[in-house]
Amino acid sequence: MLSHDVFFTLKDSSPQACKRLVDSCHEHLSGIPGITFFSAGVREDSLDREVNDDAFHVALHVVLPNLAAHDAYQEAADHHTFIAANKGNWEEVRVFDSTVTGGGIG
Repeated sequence: MLSHDVFFTLKDSSPQACKRLVDSCHEHLSGIPGITFFSAGVREDSLDREVNDDAFHVALHVVLPNLAAHDAYQEAADHHTFIAANKGNWEEVRVFDSTVTGGGIG
């Protein structure tokens, strides 16, 4: 499986702007074929340990079965629509792709 994790730092990081981006993730990305796990949300401010990276406002987590599904996700029309609709408020976007194993606990 391939985990595609994206961390967005926003120019306007107001709660309303963060909610708009999270909502847009769900609207445009969650239904792209091939996704086996999807989540999007805001940084949890109460977790402020020394090891926590707080240089983002919104996180997107997508798990796909393989590299081919990832490549198809990247080229999906809804993915391009999402980027075009939201990139104007992105200060920085960091992408972390990794091969993962597992599938749950228990």
